[in-house]
Amino acid sequence: MNKQIKNSIFGIRAIIEAIESGKTIDKIFIQKGLHNDLFAKLWKLVRLKRINYKHVPIEKINRFTRKNHQGVFAFISPIDFHKIEDLVPSIYEEGKNPLILVLDRVTDVRNFGAICRTAECAGVDTVLIPEQNSAAINADAVKTSAGALYKIPICRSWNLKMSLQFLKDSGLQLVSCTEKTEKDIYTLNFTNPTAIIMGSEEDGVSPEFLKMSDSKVKIPMKGGISSLNVSVSSAIIIYEAIRQREILI
Repeated sequence: MNKQIKNSIFGIRAIIEAIESGKTIDKIFIQKGLHNDLFAKLWKLVRLKRINYKHVPIEKINRFTRKNHQGVFAFISPIDFHKIEDLVPSIYEEGKNPLILVLDRVTDVRNFGAICRTAECAGVDTVLIPEQNSAAINADAVKTSAGALYKIPICRSWNLKMSLQFLKDSGLQLVSCTEKTEKDIYTLNFTNPTAIIMGSEEDGVSPEFLKMSDSKVKIPMKGGISSLNVSVSSAIIIYEAIRQREILI
C-alpha cells in the first residue's frame, strides 16, 4: 500500500475545489485518454490557469496512491509564484540594479533547492523557471534550499522565450553560462542589469536561448574533469556578479 504523499491531492472534484479556492498547484498528473464531463471542467481550469500538467499512464498515478484518484493526482505548491512582468518593474522602482537567475530545464529537485539557497544568500532578485521541464517545488526542494524558497521570489513562465525577450526589452543583458564559448566569466561586465541563464546538466542552455543571449561565458576549468554540477556553477557565476557589483559600490 502506497503512503499518502504530503502536499498532494487527488480526485477530479477535489482538485477542482482546490484550484477554485486559490491553492497554488505545482503540477497535475492526468491519466492518458481520460474523458468525462467532470474532467472537462477540470481541464478547462487547468488551461485557464495555465497549470503545469503531464499526461501519464494510470500506473504512474497508482504509484502515488491506490485510493480512488479518478485518473488525476496533483501536487500543491508550498509557495506562491510571481509574474516576471510584474516583478521587474518593481525592482527598478526600488532603485535596484536587477540580477535575475533563469533556470532552463533544471529538473533535479536538490539542485534546484541548492541553487535557490545560493541565490537568496547572494541577494539575487528572483529565480525564473519554465512551467514545463522544471524541478518540482515540493518539501524536498524547500528543505534543500534551507527555507530560501519561502524568501526569494520564484517566477514561472508559460513561455520562457517570451519572458527572456521581456527581460531584454526591459534593459537586462542575457548571459548564458555555457561551455560553447571561449569567453570566461571574469571578462564580462556584470554590473549592468543582468539575467544569468543556467541550463540543464544533460545538454546545457537551449540553442534558441543561446542565440538570444547578449553574451555567452564559461567557467575556466583547469583540472581533468571538464564540467561542474549546475548548482556549483550557478554559485560561482552569481558570486562573480556580486563581486563586481560590490567593487563598483
